[in-house]
Amino acid sequence: MTETATPAAIWTEMQRGNARFVAGEPSHPRQDVERRHDLAHTQAPRAALFGCADSRLAAEIIFDQGLGDLFVIRNAGQVVTSSVVGSLEYAVAVLNVPLIVILGHDECGAVRAAIDSTAVDAAELPANIWRLIASIVPAARRVLRETPGATAETVDAETVGREHLRDTVAELLQSSDLISRAVEEGRLAIVGANYRLAEGAVVPDITVGIATDADA
Repeated sequence: MTETATPAAIWTEMQRGNARFVAGEPSHPRQDVERRHDLAHTQAPRAALFGCADSRLAAEIIFDQGLGDLFVIRNAGQVVTSSVVGSLEYAVAVLNVPLIVILGHDECGAVRAAIDSTAVDAAELPANIWRLIASIVPAARRVLRETPGATAETVDAETVGREHLRDTVAELLQSSDLISRAVEEGRLAIVGANYRLAEGAVVPDITVGIATDADA
């Protein structure tokens, strides 16, 4: 992969790495002593990844990538904050990454907490946890409204997670003129995807910009 690789080519390579991981045949690329030495004074990641902090979402392992390949930002529930936006803007403006991957997953504790908070008898959460999951609550309420008869106990958490993932992509674009402009100019693409814990597969859900092409 070269520095001039397109977002589509990079995403395709990441998908191939995920396929190796799913098959139990990872190649563990660029993880040797030479690579470590090469990166001691510089970095040129091929993509930025913003994902949930869940311990089961180790980005480089899931995509079978190496040292220096991914610029990773994580917090519980992949919630957009000013520090997240600033970090991703740094990746785009300074490190020149052409691809941002936003990664959610099934069985997400933050999504579950957001859903549970909509119940009439929901227990009060610690203030910092509430501030974190508050951005997920609109997705939970939207799915509840659109699902006849659904309650906090019965609503499909995976559907809520997908809605939140799409909200996250939209919020990032709304929060950053720098990132939105890079997408408009064709220098950057964003892929929102969900990680399936049992299978190990990353399933694309939403794409902004050109992240797929016939030649990738």
